[in-house]
Amino acid sequence: MSQSLYPAFGLLLVDDEPAFLRSLSIALERNGGINHIHRCQDSREVMEILAREQIGLVTLDLTMPHVSGEQLLARIVEEYPDIGVIVVSGLNQVETAVNCIKLGAFDYFVKTDEESRLVEGIRRAIRLQELRQENQALRKRFLNDTLENPEAFAHIVTADKGMRSVFQYLESVALTQQPILITGESGVGKELIARAAHTLSGRQGPLVCVNVAGLDDNVFADTLFGHQRGAFTGAEQPRAGMIEQAAGGTLLLDEIGDLSLASQVKLLRLLQEGEYYPLGSDRPKRLQARVVVATHHDLGEKQRAGTFRKDLYYRLRTHQVHIPPLRQRKQDIALLLDYFLAEAAEELGKSKPSYPPELAVLLCNYTFPGNVRELRAMAFDAMSQHRTRTLSMDVFKRAIDQASEGASPSPHRQRAVFAAEEPLPTLDEVADLLVEEALQRAEGNQSMASRWLGISQPALSKRLKKRRSEGS
Repeated sequence: MSQSLYPAFGLLLVDDEPAFLRSLSIALERNGGINHIHRCQDSREVMEILAREQIGLVTLDLTMPHVSGEQLLARIVEEYPDIGVIVVSGLNQVETAVNCIKLGAFDYFVKTDEESRLVEGIRRAIRLQELRQENQALRKRFLNDTLENPEAFAHIVTADKGMRSVFQYLESVALTQQPILITGESGVGKELIARAAHTLSGRQGPLVCVNVAGLDDNVFADTLFGHQRGAFTGAEQPRAGMIEQAAGGTLLLDEIGDLSLASQVKLLRLLQEGEYYPLGSDRPKRLQARVVVATHHDLGEKQRAGTFRKDLYYRLRTHQVHIPPLRQRKQDIALLLDYFLAEAAEELGKSKPSYPPELAVLLCNYTFPGNVRELRAMAFDAMSQHRTRTLSMDVFKRAIDQASEGASPSPHRQRAVFAAEEPLPTLDEVADLLVEEALQRAEGNQSMASRWLGISQPALSKRLKKRRSEGS
């Protein structure tokens, strides 16, 4: 049996009609991709199953012998308030439906409704239950500042609080089927985050990575969906697509921001319907992999510009993590430098050298447009040229100088504070300028201005008196 699309918790179907239970189970597996299903014909066994199994959602018939559906609904809501209940009844009565909703049911369906409507209702309820569980887990982790699976992040070198928050969020959303959108500049380590998410998911299948940048629509479809023999000229053998290769695991679509609009439509349909057609086939296959996407683009800006579909954007950002650039987590620079020097020394068969303390200062004052990838390249280049006991700073200085000369003006570059042709002000003059600016922003409130300046209010008052006396 293929892996469930919803592995975090089970679905319990309760009905005294075995034929209905069997029919609904088949529909949920075939059309909903839901396999983690428990069935119960005897309403007296329901509470025992809930105590024993990890159930997140129950579908409940109302008219059953022994214990009625209404009695069970009331007990489940009281004893297991976190479990969702959907009533599926043969009674098409508004009053009954309203009463069930008042008792705490999530939804109400009539057995004569279209089967696809019921399946979609169950899928929707599962998604909402997943979100509720994620929110609870996320609150717990942030309040306790804990990581339950730190080993999943062992390959990511960081001491940054922002990165720790990313890890905590990933732990909370790891078990759901919903996509994860990973954003961040080139070189920050988005694929490492995707690998951590895959590890945390506990999926037994592989992590399959596909860079979709530059793929035209036909190549994209063939790469992802595969093809049947004879689907197009040259297709002499059938080929499984990346989706099928990632079955039971995770599919990472890198550089999703560069996907063409035509391919975006195909991806949206895959995520919405959970199925796809290999090229040349008229039989659909189920999506059995969790989809993770990554990009260095601002997808919000691209969808506003009309180059990225709005519906796909909102589908992908259900779970989103942003990886901060290296210049915003300077305390990681020394850690990463040590890690990459050790890695390079081992690879090159050398001893790891010491380095002057000025090197860390030099690197912390650099903006690293290439982020972690750029620092790694610097470390390996320096190690390849290293001959003495202490590592030379020359390789790093050259790389920084070359990057500074070749780079176009960047919003992250430090702008000049004072005009080059004018003499620099004295420290007293700079202090006066800061005081004046703080008072303007605080609208004359000296208490607020002193807090912004990092001095006591009496010290600020003393400085103001001195300025007034000097001015007079």
